[in-house]
Amino acid sequence: MAPPVKPVIPASVSLPEITGKALVLGVVLSAVLAGANAYLGLKVGLTVSASIPAAVMSMAILRLFRRSNMLENNIVQTAASAGEAVAAGVIFTLPALIMLDYWKTGFEFLPTMAIALFGGILGVMFTIPLRRALIIEADLQFPEGVATGEVLKAGSDGGGGARHIAVAGLAGAALKLCQSGLQAAVGTVKGSITVGGSIFGMGSDLGPALLAVGYIVGINIATLVFAGGLISWLLGIPIYMAVADPEALAALIGSDASGQALTGYDAAHQVWSQQIRYMGVGAMATGGLWALLSLIKPIRDGVRSSLEAVRKARSGAADGVPRTERDTPINLVVVTTLALAIPLFVVFLYVIDREAMGISSGLYAATIGFAVLFSLIAGFLFSSVAGYMAGLVGSSNNPISGVTIATILAVSALLLVILGSQIDFAVDPAKAKIAAAAAILVGGVVCCAAAMAGDNLQDLKAGQIVGATPVKQQIMQIVGVAAAAVVIAPVLQLLFSAYGLGEVLPREGMNPSEALNAPQATLMSSVAEGVLLRNLPWNMIGIGALIAVAIIAVDKWLEFKQHSFRAPVLAVAVGIYLPLELSVPIFVGGMVALLASRTLAARGASDERRAISGQRGLLFASGLITGEALVGILLAIPFAAFQSTAIMALPVPAVAAQIIGVAAFVGFVLWLYRVVAR
Repeated sequence: MAPPVKPVIPASVSLPEITGKALVLGVVLSAVLAGANAYLGLKVGLTVSASIPAAVMSMAILRLFRRSNMLENNIVQTAASAGEAVAAGVIFTLPALIMLDYWKTGFEFLPTMAIALFGGILGVMFTIPLRRALIIEADLQFPEGVATGEVLKAGSDGGGGARHIAVAGLAGAALKLCQSGLQAAVGTVKGSITVGGSIFGMGSDLGPALLAVGYIVGINIATLVFAGGLISWLLGIPIYMAVADPEALAALIGSDASGQALTGYDAAHQVWSQQIRYMGVGAMATGGLWALLSLIKPIRDGVRSSLEAVRKARSGAADGVPRTERDTPINLVVVTTLALAIPLFVVFLYVIDREAMGISSGLYAATIGFAVLFSLIAGFLFSSVAGYMAGLVGSSNNPISGVTIATILAVSALLLVILGSQIDFAVDPAKAKIAAAAAILVGGVVCCAAAMAGDNLQDLKAGQIVGATPVKQQIMQIVGVAAAAVVIAPVLQLLFSAYGLGEVLPREGMNPSEALNAPQATLMSSVAEGVLLRNLPWNMIGIGALIAVAIIAVDKWLEFKQHSFRAPVLAVAVGIYLPLELSVPIFVGGMVALLASRTLAARGASDERRAISGQRGLLFASGLITGEALVGILLAIPFAAFQSTAIMALPVPAVAAQIIGVAAFVGFVLWLYRVVAR
């Protein structure tokens, strides 16, 4: 049992929470942060919690009004941070429908909005029964929630914090404009060395957003992500190339547009893309299963607590429940959850084409019914996992991708059994794409629900600290979900039209290096289709699973030794799956956080001063991410309109562009360090 928390605003005091200006501001910030995190997630496969930046921006804006209060600020950040969570759920899954060539022209507005909306609302509903068990009764940290609560308590610095976000945002935006718009600075450097028949690749993205991500997640997670990259690029690829059959390896690597065999880094990337990254699939699936097994007791306790609340409400014993403990009634939660099955059924009917599948109407109805039922059951289980993990390691380190991959694997395998009586997927691969699309839709609902669950509980933890009313926070989370759901499809369509996603480019002549990687979505499409066609590289998946088991064992040993460094398996799995050039700046950002902290300690800074410096660095890093992401979205408009990413390019020599890009990145590293360590 965690020690009781004494809220800043006691339960006996009632202040305005959901006001007109808070509602408008929450909707606007939710939409903006959804777009920013959609860009970041498609680029690198990671998103970061938006609660603290949203709280700071809310305080800075609401100070312009004559009357505002802490609970009103908390309501705004509650709605705003929901946009980031919904974006994560969507971008990890629905772009897979583009990869599968199921959506041929881009993102369809109504299905994308519906999956985001209904999945997000389910995430809010599913965690309401778990609030008491995970926030009040369990001794969990909820790091972003606690930090957000402290920011709201120290609201007098709202203006200064907003300045850090604004300055960093403008700087990050300027570099992104130079890299992607003016093309006066390179955005990536990479190279390789060949030893025998093996290639050792190395590279780094030079954008400030990934540097900021590394700073936010800290040295522990940044090191693990980087270690996963090293496993793939300095061990997996060279070993595979050394032992593979030369003819099969040559066919795997392929050739460029001129017919020349790929060499160097490009060849290593092909080996990673076609084989090695599937080790990340095995590691993620194993990590997601491990997280679920670890949560049996918290899920049980949460359900018991909810049933006890219902019993008290029916007996009249709940009349004296203090304001700070009032949740959405559990009967309304149950009714809402069951009611959402109807629109989900309609969405699945709309997206999945029965005639193209060529199955009977009975089997089609059974398939859609199974998809909806599985969405609800897996959504609840994995929302519980996400909520618990958010309390344990924070929302930014939440294993959303791991549990979603486990969902995709399970759904695809079950669809193979259900549809196998009338479809031979090996003979008709086109139908495998349709069944894979159904699995992706289920994964989208589950992913949105799980992402919202982690965000929901972080916000409720912040609300517990400041003295908010839980039911009002839950209402505003649904408002934030709705705002993000409306904008997410147009933003995704704009980004796809301008840059392309993964290896899918919407028109000829586009630069593949400008395409957004969409790593999780690419992975989901490969897994779903691979299960149905039975052509997944199971040897690589098995190796990844064994690596995950070893990492879990190491983490348990570190836990037993009470070591401050831990090894959550999904952080390594993400590193295995990401291109190495994305892991490098994340590691550099983690090193900045470590060195700045040690510098402050060496100078004898107090714990309070170090906390303030860390907060300043967090806001600065959030500004870097927001600035780069928003410019990436704005640049997509002329890129899509003129159907060219070179429309604004300046005639800068390649060598000069490399020097400028590297120098700018180093400058941002030093700047971030000085902001924190001063």
